[in-house]
Amino acid sequence: MATIEIKDAKGGKAGTADLADGVFSIEPNTFAVHQVVRSQMAARRAGTHDTKTRGMVSGGGKKPWRQKGTGRARQGTTRAPQWAGGGVVFGPHPRSYAFKVPNKVVKLAMRSALSAKLADGALHVVEDLGFDAPATKAAVEVLKALGITGKVTVVVANDDVNAMLSFRNLPKVRVISASEANTYDLVDNTAVLFTKPALTWLEGVLS
Repeated sequence: MATIEIKDAKGGKAGTADLADGVFSIEPNTFAVHQVVRSQMAARRAGTHDTKTRGMVSGGGKKPWRQKGTGRARQGTTRAPQWAGGGVVFGPHPRSYAFKVPNKVVKLAMRSALSAKLADGALHVVEDLGFDAPATKAAVEVLKALGITGKVTVVVANDDVNAMLSFRNLPKVRVISASEANTYDLVDNTAVLFTKPALTWLEGVLS
């Protein structure tokens, strides 16, 4: 069973925690992570692109010249695709890019991401942030005390509103609740910071 050091909000040692091997010590499955991240990014696409076909372009109701006798190729409308200003052939139209990934693969991807972060030393746990009220300055001090720099994902307990409000305005910091944790947010960073309650909750879900 893997063990991780737990620190307090000032960077001091507050104890250790045993982590389930099935969640934090597996061989990362890069294919599962890739599939889930692709799925998440695809679902975020607006898919509002649109082009007009020849039937949607205004005008072109009159045959540009008679069918025979001009020496030119026969044409029925100036809105055909080969004309400038004509319709577009096989152009994009509004659609959803989302595709479903099995729930087992989603959980495998999250376990892979957590295992990789722990192996890289990029997984940090704090006992309690102790915010009595929202305070962005206090959030900066916590990250500084823990020695965490760069792009950070902070995962807090589902009911820790003060922590959410404290971290959300910091650049390069993404703060989410434990129930919002997902593969993309766990891998798109240089470090992940969990509060102990959030880590315990997520470990229970993924075990």
